[in-house]
Amino acid sequence: MHRPFIVAGIPLAMCFAFAGCQTSLAPPSPTTPPEPWVREESANLTSPVQLTFPDRFVKAGEAYFSPDASMIVFQAVEQPTAGASPDDFYSMFVADLRQNPIRLENIRRISLPGSANTCGWFDASHPRRVIFGSTITPPSNKEAPGYQGASGRYKWQFPVEMRVVAVDLDATPGSDGSPEKPITLAGDGTAYTAECTTTADGRWLLYCSLASGQGDISVKDLTSGRVQPLVAMPGYDGGPFFSHSGRRLCYRSDRHGDSLLQVFVCDVVRDDSGSITLTRNERQLTANEYVNWAPYWSPDDEVLFYASSEIGHDNYEIFAVSTGASDGPPERSRITFAPGADVLPVIDPSGRRMMWTSKRGAVPSSQLWIADLVTPHPPSSGAAP
Repeated sequence: MHRPFIVAGIPLAMCFAFAGCQTSLAPPSPTTPPEPWVREESANLTSPVQLTFPDRFVKAGEAYFSPDASMIVFQAVEQPTAGASPDDFYSMFVADLRQNPIRLENIRRISLPGSANTCGWFDASHPRRVIFGSTITPPSNKEAPGYQGASGRYKWQFPVEMRVVAVDLDATPGSDGSPEKPITLAGDGTAYTAECTTTADGRWLLYCSLASGQGDISVKDLTSGRVQPLVAMPGYDGGPFFSHSGRRLCYRSDRHGDSLLQVFVCDVVRDDSGSITLTRNERQLTANEYVNWAPYWSPDDEVLFYASSEIGHDNYEIFAVSTGASDGPPERSRITFAPGADVLPVIDPSGRRMMWTSKRGAVPSSQLWIADLVTPHPPSSGAAP
């Protein structure tokens, strides 16, 4: 049994499609008791629905909501035409997120053919613009990323051509139906630059770069073009997100060089003009012998959801951890319990739903799922300055 998660003294029991298609975990019949993991998970998540399916995508994952939750952006590998092989690298897609019943419609690719892509994000200052990491052209390293069957580990590639780009969703497609050529926002194609997000007002672009030979986190003022390093410690630091208020960062770090990622948070420091200048008060929220990655803020800035190999490298699960300062270890709770990997959690702007990548479907491939949080996390009152 898992104990309830506590935030501010309140139990938090919670607390990688075709248009029109949906599936969910079927409720058990009155005479058939549910699997133990279903009972465990129902304390955190209800009404799980599969959003993408293997008849359209070999694999799909790492999805993020638009500011109004009417769309999502995600990376995926489409099923090839008859006789062809699947693409080695992810393409970037957007889709409309419909309600009642919840489903995806109008799925379309926004990345260029042959390119490798990752980490999509909706630019809040331009609601119809999406930013993401892209090589634009086919990467020189042809080794495909993904789950490595021989080792049982997930292997990610860091193409030197990867840079942060932006695409206008309303731009007219080319005569062959291809999307417009992206505009580069950060990186020059000589060192991996990706894992991009922004503040809620869209002014500050946060990203990870290997230009120094290690993973460092920097922020770019998109109004002035000024770049400010924020986290440049030994080892890889990446996957950063601003909190909803814009006052804090979360990220994953291989700070100790042992290939065991840990989750960190820190405060964002601004000068009198409001410009981001540095970070301080770094705090490590996980410290164990597991891989802990993909941390993502709840809208109230109080909780981080993240994936961990704590249960096993072939069965990553999603956990939640309190981000509040305290003298003791942070309060923590396990969120998912299904067999197969559950990773890359994100919370919708209302704080009421979690979307993630899972292998729990009838066909065991990475696909997107969404479910209601038993205990919602409403947005914080403080807006990003």
